[in-house]
Amino acid sequence: MDCIRNKIGFICDMDGVIYHGRQILPGVKDFVEWLQKEGKRFLFLTNSSERSPRELRLRLQNMGLDVGEEHFYTSALATADFIASQSPRSTAYVIGQSGLLNALYEAGVTFSDADPEYVIVGETSNYAFEAIQKAVNLVLKGAKLIGTNPDISGPYEQGISPACKALVAPIELVTGKSAYFIGKPNPLMMRTGMKLLGCKREETVIIGDRMDTDIVAGIESEIDTVLVLSGVTSMKTMHDFPYRPRYILNGVGEIISRQNGDCGLTV
Repeated sequence: MDCIRNKIGFICDMDGVIYHGRQILPGVKDFVEWLQKEGKRFLFLTNSSERSPRELRLRLQNMGLDVGEEHFYTSALATADFIASQSPRSTAYVIGQSGLLNALYEAGVTFSDADPEYVIVGETSNYAFEAIQKAVNLVLKGAKLIGTNPDISGPYEQGISPACKALVAPIELVTGKSAYFIGKPNPLMMRTGMKLLGCKREETVIIGDRMDTDIVAGIESEIDTVLVLSGVTSMKTMHDFPYRPRYILNGVGEIISRQNGDCGLTV
């Protein structure tokens, strides 16, 4: 596994890679301790927009894993950075939770439902019909439609839950307008991740459980890819995609538990 262990920068997805539900996945604590001990540069890069880095840190602490806030970058933060670069001090109607709202507020976005420049949608458990109606009519009046990430679904403790792209779909269908999605595999988020790490492409690896976001993001960013089978993708469903990861592992713990020189299954 030296071919992965020798990397300097590690970009890791979270749900399905680091934890599932309220449980840290097997081998994760040893993997994170190894990253810290070896002085590796690592970043948890998640398409989830609900939580802030502080909330994500607390979530991991409650599972027995202590990681500093500087090691988290979310699609909410990426969306806020994009909006700030495109239109500083802009206005937006937002459907989402605290992670997205706080990120946009810190970026100088003003929340408004009266002719805002943007309609921004992220994951939320409070997705109301009235909010869809409001968003539809604001987009029809000229507001630009933004989605925090292109995930159609995501795992939760009882199964599968609709994610951002599924929540945006009704607005797109009614208005005839296509949303611009910020999260992985958008190169904007990947480039920011590598800048935060301060690593070159050849020094970096991305570890994820989703072929349609994590793995394709790595391929399009020209960094090595590791698919872990601890989340939504199986060996069977992997073959539904026209591209392949560089390495396949059962979980991140195998990066440090395998024998030297054993890089796992390659495809």
